[in-house]
Amino acid sequence: MKTILIFDSGVGGLSVYQEIYRQMPQHQYIYAFDDAAFPYGELEEPVLIERVLHIVTSLSNQHAVDLVVIACNTASTIVLPHLRASLTQPVVGVVPAIKPAAQMSQTKVVGVLATPATVKRQYTQSLIAEFATDCEVHLLGATRLVEMAEMKLRGHRVDLNEMAEIVNPWLSTQIDTVVLGCTHFPLLKQEISQVFPQARFLIDSGSAIASRVQALLGTELDIEVTELEQGGIKNLTYHTSDKSDHQALNDSLRAMQLSNVNCLHYPRS
Repeated sequence: MKTILIFDSGVGGLSVYQEIYRQMPQHQYIYAFDDAAFPYGELEEPVLIERVLHIVTSLSNQHAVDLVVIACNTASTIVLPHLRASLTQPVVGVVPAIKPAAQMSQTKVVGVLATPATVKRQYTQSLIAEFATDCEVHLLGATRLVEMAEMKLRGHRVDLNEMAEIVNPWLSTQIDTVVLGCTHFPLLKQEISQVFPQARFLIDSGSAIASRVQALLGTELDIEVTELEQGGIKNLTYHTSDKSDHQALNDSLRAMQLSNVNCLHYPRS
């Protein structure tokens, strides 16, 4: 059994966790999110680097973590070199799934739905230039969808009319494939399909990340799945805010085989 730490600024990384867990339920999982500093797109880079390094290294040492996944596009583009210099464990990051989307699109018109920070970053343009030169690519930054995903896991209803307004600029295009360029957005896949049915394919990085983790850790099963069902492995959840109303979120976490949230003592931003 290995221990895998998955980190994000919010609950979006749970979409990545679900893909990894689906492929490798035999391992222990630590899910940590820095909601005291959410959203990361609004942080100055030195602050973001300091927070991620502190939280990830602390939890890695405390739980003897074997591999780290940074399930946040913003953090991945900024912090990965610093983490890899500080940790001996493998560190896996995320990037928008532009390459598979470009390959899959039949109209060769692709939409990239992400946070404004990801839309503006040079690495997104570099991915488009490298992998989607034969496509017409439309970029759309939507912070509100991040908030909707957070609220959904906390038991709130998703406003489909508001979501339809967000994607309205794309209705006159021939987009048939949408890149979900934020780890929060796969949590809204069903709702996005409802308000933007012309998109035949909604592509995220979760499956590719899970495959990468499996390749790094190996595929051997060193524990019976029945032991998981008997509570043999404890998957833990940590956060950094001092919020105390987590009943609906804890319900969602338990359904994903994760513990109720535990508070990390980190200076509030």
